[in-house]
Amino acid sequence: MPELESARKPRRGWKIAVVAAVAVAIGMGGVGAATANSWVAGNEAGAPTPSAVPTTTPPAAPVELTVAPGQGAEGYNPAVPVTAQVKTGTIYSAILKETETGATTDGELSDGGRKWVSGSALAFDTNYTFSVTTMDGHGNLDTNATTFSTVPAANEADMWMYPANNSTVGVAQPLEFHFSEPVTNKAAVEKAIRITSATGQKGAFHWYSDTLARYRAATYWPANTALKVDIKLFGVDYGNGQIGNFNKTNTINIGDKVVMEADASAKIVHIYVNDHLAKTFLASMGDERFPSASGFLVLTADKQRHATFDASTIGLKPGDPAYYGKLKVEYATRLANSGIFIHLAAPVAIPYLGKVNLSHGCIGLDREGASWVFNNMKPGDLVHTTGTLDPTNTIAPTDGFGDWNIPFAHYANK
Repeated sequence: MPELESARKPRRGWKIAVVAAVAVAIGMGGVGAATANSWVAGNEAGAPTPSAVPTTTPPAAPVELTVAPGQGAEGYNPAVPVTAQVKTGTIYSAILKETETGATTDGELSDGGRKWVSGSALAFDTNYTFSVTTMDGHGNLDTNATTFSTVPAANEADMWMYPANNSTVGVAQPLEFHFSEPVTNKAAVEKAIRITSATGQKGAFHWYSDTLARYRAATYWPANTALKVDIKLFGVDYGNGQIGNFNKTNTINIGDKVVMEADASAKIVHIYVNDHLAKTFLASMGDERFPSASGFLVLTADKQRHATFDASTIGLKPGDPAYYGKLKVEYATRLANSGIFIHLAAPVAIPYLGKVNLSHGCIGLDREGASWVFNNMKPGDLVHTTGTLDPTNTIAPTDGFGDWNIPFAHYANK
């Protein structure tokens, strides 16, 4: 069919011309090239060429570091841990050291390396440098250093306790705490001192002043047991910015229960050991002008094999019928700071033991009795005096240990 062949030839020539024109346009760039991209297979309209895709890494998030204490802090409590913490990144290293000596304080990382906490207590009145190096998400390091100082010496508060650690005392011995600075935050201090008896016996503190507190139970300590006194005052605020400076655990041994029952009217004393009568001695006690103190007294640690009593210390002067000048005595065991002792009676009083009260308030015994007390009774043992002219005439609570003259309900309520 010649007609058909002739009809196809012009159409094929048109296609070749179009393709040739496009090729020229692509080679020359310009509008033709941009138009070609819109239809070439595999390229969607508007898609960027491979050379336009970004190749740079995004910056790492900044590390946010928080340290405590802050730069330049003063009077920092040495019991409070030093900390460093980041929200992004990690802590690469942390060095806490005394600025002057270079001595370092250990610490521990936690929270996946995002938190550091010091592991040891700091020293009082000391300057510190805290250097923390952080690392961001790309491994970049940055170091931040701060300085601070701890509580100064003027605010360092101490305490001492009676009886001393590992002492052996009697069942009536209150525990006594002396504070170097006034305590206004008494509840915090009491909480920091825990007393445990072998039987779980509970007691209470009684504050006689802002610097003196005692502790006893409602009844005597169990004989031949021990008390554990766990003291954790380091870092405790006594009040007014005074900070406790130590922790310690003391053990107080309780010996036999030894009680002297002293009857001023009968002029005799009975001594019981673990509730069994052990000794009986004739006595001479306070006369009408200087009656013996009634109630409860506790032996102190003051024992003098030879002592000199001076009448002027109780207000007596020459010419007074009761004046005795300076009297040498033996086997003096103190009951009160005001001058009450158990001792060997003066030679002139020996014949009157068990018959007449001649002393200035002391308990006078014969040589056997005074030496037995001196050698066998100990601090914390109890003397209970009855039969005096005035049963209400007890010693002041802090004139020795007059704590047992206070009912426990009142004692515990301060």
